[in-house]
Amino acid sequence: MTIINLAPPGAEPLTLAQAKAHLKIDHTDEDGLITSLIATAREHLEQVSGLALVRRPMRLYLDRWPETGLIEIARGPVTAVDAVRIFDADGAEGLVDLAGHVLDGAARPARLWLKRRPETRGAVNGVEVDFTAGFGDTGADIPDTLKRAMLTHVALMHGFRAVVSTEMQPAGVPDGYDRLIAPYRMMRL
Repeated sequence: MTIINLAPPGAEPLTLAQAKAHLKIDHTDEDGLITSLIATAREHLEQVSGLALVRRPMRLYLDRWPETGLIEIARGPVTAVDAVRIFDADGAEGLVDLAGHVLDGAARPARLWLKRRPETRGAVNGVEVDFTAGFGDTGADIPDTLKRAMLTHVALMHGFRAVVSTEMQPAGVPDGYDRLIAPYRMMRL
């Protein structure tokens, strides 16, 4: 299973002004650095939690349709399933009818069930599911706890700015970070 972003998020969960207020910075000398640290904090949080914070289109690749008929989508919250395509061994594409589909997009992982299970013939990445995931279009839609975790992370990375290059961030996570994101983290047994 592979998930890719089809487009970058249209905004970051934190604004530059929010991050600068948290850092108690009132000059513009480090605006570029702080903006990049916000993106790094978002990317890290999404990676460790399985979340998509800001709504955007994504694609899930599977080799075959699951035996149970239930597709698990490990990036969420999923707000819509936009298209499902299957490919045969020769690469011929077929569009799957989504009529009657059931989406449990808030579940972790999100789950998709189709009324009619398509026939797949074992092509590598033979199933593509295009979906939209994220809490909303702006930072206002994202839970405050997650934004607080990002602010503490930006502050820690900002403190490391003279020692660790921006490309090598994150250099660590702050104390309490894991407790802040724990309710949103997808855990598997």
